[in-house]
Amino acid sequence: MFGRKPQLKEGVHVFSTKKKGDYHDFIFGVVTGVEGRKVGVNGVIVDPVGLKNKISQGKAGERSVEILKRPTPDNVILALVYRVEHENFAEVLDLDQDRCDLIPPKVYSMLDGWIRESIPELVNNVLSLPDGAERDQAKRVLRQKMDSLVDKKLKRTLYSICRSLKILN
Repeated sequence: MFGRKPQLKEGVHVFSTKKKGDYHDFIFGVVTGVEGRKVGVNGVIVDPVGLKNKISQGKAGERSVEILKRPTPDNVILALVYRVEHENFAEVLDLDQDRCDLIPPKVYSMLDGWIRESIPELVNNVLSLPDGAERDQAKRVLRQKMDSLVDKKLKRTLYSICRSLKILN
């Protein structure tokens, strides 16, 4: 048990990226099969369009560019506070060309929950509205969503992000 390196096999969770223009979209999913250097993955591919827009408008810094050029399972959560587009992903990755990192099931469930619960949309609503009644309503909706989350890690991560963005005062 100790010292055994995790291996790529059916049922494990993975993180990958796909180049799209100057930046990368990211993929997280479950391995459905391994045949030689080919890995079948079923999951979600995410296009962080909101962060790409911020960069094109000159409203984002070096860290944001780094996230889009070299996404990792650790830094993509910062791209998920802005609007994203996502779709199901069911393709074969070629290990000779594509990145395929193993991720813990808890990280996978947190990322999956973040997307499936439409949290980027809710956070982006708060961030994009000027101070006033509409923004206060968006904050209430976000707080209700946080309070209704069942996954403790997802809830803790969302609270942490909201505190760091100072949007729940």
